[in-house]
Amino acid sequence: MKKLVLVFFMIGSWALAGAQEKLTMQECIQIALGNNLTVKRSVYNVETNRISLLTSKGNFLPSLNLNTSGSQNYGRNLNPVTYQYYEGVTKTINPAVMGQITLFNGLRNQYTFRQSKKNIEAADLDLQKAKNDVIISVVTNYTNVILNKELLENAKFQLNSGQQTLDKITKQVEAGALSLSNQLSQEAVVATNESNLVTQENAYNLSLLTLKQSMQVPASNQFEIVVPDITIEDMSIPQTPEEVYKTSTENLPQVKSALLKVESAELALKAARANYLPKLSGSFAAISNYNSASDGPRYNMGGMAPVTIGYVNGNTSVPVTTLMPQQIQFSDHYRPGEQLADNMYKNLGLSLSIPILSGFQTRTGVQQAIINRELANITVKETENTLRQAIETAYNNAIAAAKTYAAAVKQVKSNQEAFRMTQQRYENGAATYIEYQVSSNDLFSAKSSLARAKYNFLLTKKVLEFYQGKTIEY
Repeated sequence: MKKLVLVFFMIGSWALAGAQEKLTMQECIQIALGNNLTVKRSVYNVETNRISLLTSKGNFLPSLNLNTSGSQNYGRNLNPVTYQYYEGVTKTINPAVMGQITLFNGLRNQYTFRQSKKNIEAADLDLQKAKNDVIISVVTNYTNVILNKELLENAKFQLNSGQQTLDKITKQVEAGALSLSNQLSQEAVVATNESNLVTQENAYNLSLLTLKQSMQVPASNQFEIVVPDITIEDMSIPQTPEEVYKTSTENLPQVKSALLKVESAELALKAARANYLPKLSGSFAAISNYNSASDGPRYNMGGMAPVTIGYVNGNTSVPVTTLMPQQIQFSDHYRPGEQLADNMYKNLGLSLSIPILSGFQTRTGVQQAIINRELANITVKETENTLRQAIETAYNNAIAAAKTYAAAVKQVKSNQEAFRMTQQRYENGAATYIEYQVSSNDLFSAKSSLARAKYNFLLTKKVLEFYQGKTIEY
């Protein structure tokens, strides 16, 4: 009954796998890059720095503002057009266009602009670094899935081999050629192989789950990976760790980004020191006003005409006259547009600001900028050390894996021949159950070690190539 359930379970699993989507490593990488939140955050970080660059460009441009105010006045108030007092209700409008431009501020704007450009370059490299981290994670997990899939196949082969041996022994027991103890011993072997299969299947499922998590897709998404045809022909690593490190610093984004951030911190320090210098700015304005008290008729001064200013001895027939300029009306109404045009006032000005005391703000700003520069230099050292250590570790792992793989190939060949001979002796009753079990376990362990060494070497070598700017492909 147990065998029947296991057979149905395996058939169902194979049937389900056959209906699932199959993804290559490159497809898994593309899905992961599209879903990874760190990559998305890095994209927005690049856009944020682009906005900062636009802001720094705007610092070179003048500011321009349109201001206007209006009021309704009651009682005695001054008419700003005629500078005469008016009794009653008046309405006023006061529009103004004002602007300002920085002519000199210690080159602060120039330093800030150059710093923004460095920050964009660093943000672009940080984005590439985030993508590289995702690629390494997916490749590692994808390789682990391939490894566990191969180990699972080894476990299935071992179970199938044990089952075939059990069938032969059962027939021999029924024919009286072997004792029942041989059959019971082989049933124990098959039970052990079934346990190994379940354990390896769990390991495969767990590695597949880890791959899905690195791709940031739900565990419920069902897919299989495409197992590439991998052959290891070249076990050598021609470059030394120092050569790999030197090449990686020229290709990988993290060191370049750290160096750019040092340059950015230097420019930020110069911008902070610029606050010690005077600031020269220019201003301009165009101002006008309108007052409803001036809405009446408009007059121009005409020619001279005699005007009576008195009489001789009170005799109205003998007037005293003088010449006075005459006002001639030329408009019935002084319109708002005309008032605004006539009352236009323009101004150009220069302003010089010399910093004397700012509550230590400039000084502390410079000190903080110096600290930020030193922290950026430390980050460069940390990045270089981390990269160097990762390369050295990967290199040593690759060398060890290559040696282990070469030894494992010989071990598998020897164990295959030993198992074949032990199996024949066991089936004929010439070998004990313990001898057969030990030989079977040795073969299974050798195949597992070979698979691990193979994929460990393959992964570490691909990672070293990736550090040198090469694309990881299987």
